[in-house]
Amino acid sequence: MATYKLRVNGRAVTAESWDPEQPLLYVLRNAIGLNGPKFGCGLGQCGACTVLVDGKAARSCQISLKQAAGRAITTIEGLGTTGKPDVVQAAFIAEQAAQCGYCTNGMIMAAKSLLNRIPNPTAEQVQQELAANLCRCGTYTRILSAVLRAAKA
Repeated sequence: MATYKLRVNGRAVTAESWDPEQPLLYVLRNAIGLNGPKFGCGLGQCGACTVLVDGKAARSCQISLKQAAGRAITTIEGLGTTGKPDVVQAAFIAEQAAQCGYCTNGMIMAAKSLLNRIPNPTAEQVQQELAANLCRCGTYTRILSAVLRAAKA
């Protein structure tokens, strides 16, 4: 069994695995107990498992534990708290941009990554950034409004 050192939500974490190719998603959910990143498709196509890796949006179902070692991983649990949500989380709440909630993790994390790079994006830039994140409930207009609200905050 190999040991891997990660930095998850600002704290040092050690993960052990027999399989260095084990998806980061499994480690986050099963070993560390973080349930924000969701298992959706397992193919990197839906975005439900999105996390920030060194500040950039990444599909945690497609990143191996070995690839994640030594990198800064931020999950939705690391953005804010119930009492003090991140600006993107607060905007999603204000715009009621979640319906079933399954896509919300990925949408928020992708939006955070976008706003890290482009603090004041256009609606078209937001749509382009979030195009690869699927929402089965169809709350895209509220999600767009939330991201634009977060950019103004």
